[in-house]
Amino acid sequence: MASNYTDWQGPPPPYIITFGRDSTCTLDLCPLEWSVYRYRPNLAANVIFVVAFAIIGIVHCFLGFHWKSPGFMTGMLLGCISSVIGYVGRIVLRTDPFAFEVFMIQITPVFFTASIYVTLSKTIVLLAPELSRFRPQLLYWIFIPADIMCLALQAAGGAMSVLADNSQAGVDISLAGLILQVVVIIAFVAAFADYMLRYWRSGKMRTFGWRLGVFFIGLSASSIFILTRCIYRVFELKDGYDGDLITHEIPFIVLEGCLIVE
Repeated sequence: MASNYTDWQGPPPPYIITFGRDSTCTLDLCPLEWSVYRYRPNLAANVIFVVAFAIIGIVHCFLGFHWKSPGFMTGMLLGCISSVIGYVGRIVLRTDPFAFEVFMIQITPVFFTASIYVTLSKTIVLLAPELSRFRPQLLYWIFIPADIMCLALQAAGGAMSVLADNSQAGVDISLAGLILQVVVIIAFVAAFADYMLRYWRSGKMRTFGWRLGVFFIGLSASSIFILTRCIYRVFELKDGYDGDLITHEIPFIVLEGCLIVE
């Protein structure tokens, strides 16, 4: 029979595994403070995010087929699916906070940014490709491979944290992927702003309809929201799974959940 440590004071004994696939802790055996997050995720908030991302994924699937935009649809759909899986994982964590298998949430913005890169490239072709400093196709060859590298690093780091004995190596790899993603998004925002400035100086912006204006506001806001989220995740993970920020759910709900679902 497993020993009960729920009344144990202080850090866990060295022979107790509280993290990863080999963890033997449950709420019946170990105190909540030994779990990674040190809290039980809010059920209502995570159910709302599951439903929201499921609906958004269905809507983008419909619009993608309707407007024949498979590239944009694929990125958005993959992002929504991985978000749903991640938030379902957080619901599982409410029952078993020691079953740390929710890194899918960490990689979701990579799919969304890929869709944004595709969208900007096509928009430049449609509006005024001659005003771009680069051929629009270069956005694919610069930002999409960088996005894939971010995805690979974050996925590998998350998998190592869950499956491997050395969780710190997984943290370092995930952190490298997040930092790279911040750099890539900043570079994209700079390229986007440069093009819009050149477009504005050309006088062509006077022909903007309100729908196109709303589109660019939405594209700009999405980029800034994802950048803000990634910066938050860098600060959250910089001290590993022993840091303080990772133990607070409200910043996660606001800066991860709300910013991305918007």
